[in-house]
Amino acid sequence: MAADTPVRWIDPEEQRLEEQIAQTEAQWVDAEVEVETLRVELDNFALVHHQRLGPMYVRLDELDALIAEATAARTGDPEDIRRAFEARNVLEPMPDLEAFFAQADEARESADGGADGESAQPVMPQAPQRIRPDKEAQRLYRDLARRAHPDLAQDPAEQELRGAFIARVNEAYARGDVLALAALAEEWAGETGDSGAPASGTPERVAWLRQRLDWLVARLRKIEETRAELVDSPMGQLLMLLPDDPDALLEVLAEQLLESVATRQAELDRLVNTF
Repeated sequence: MAADTPVRWIDPEEQRLEEQIAQTEAQWVDAEVEVETLRVELDNFALVHHQRLGPMYVRLDELDALIAEATAARTGDPEDIRRAFEARNVLEPMPDLEAFFAQADEARESADGGADGESAQPVMPQAPQRIRPDKEAQRLYRDLARRAHPDLAQDPAEQELRGAFIARVNEAYARGDVLALAALAEEWAGETGDSGAPASGTPERVAWLRQRLDWLVARLRKIEETRAELVDSPMGQLLMLLPDDPDALLEVLAEQLLESVATRQAELDRLVNTF
């Protein structure tokens, strides 16, 4: 009769810490993905908001100035004249001479050309098709973050390799580029990388696990602070009006702006026609 295979003893504290860290790491990665998704949404929302709705905001300011000027012309009241001046100043503020000369210097340097002698031309970033990356992009990004995040490694060389890779992942995710994310997932499949953690069962393992758990808890707290800052920003507060569908929010805002423009235009027509 064959002897029973001996069972390897496992330190109960090490096992408990391993389980805690596995759970906390999953929470941490989820929180990282959530914050990065929110950051991408805010950047995309700000860009699309400016490009699509900016002209309507300018039109509203212009109508407000015209209404104030028409009212001042009718009444001659000094207070109405002051309001008209303020409304026009919102639309056409006094130039910032410091900024003007700084821009002029930059333009002059660009005209001189860089190393290749060509002048640099400003490029308007293209508005993304979607403010929030779609479900497939989110799935791929989450999977890559779980496997390739730099902070999952301890070795500095491995962290540097992972950091460069995740930077490429973040760029693809910001564009919502599913094909690029899928290609990056295939690329990372061949990477194994050494985490740099002490081997299980060694005296150093438990001390390392305690430090790792403390780091993860602190990291989660910092991520929550970052998320709160993003949500409390002006664009974040606007996005929170319809957080579940940021793309639809733009349509709602556009309809409200169009209604406001129509109301202001009607008021201006009434003032002009009764002058």
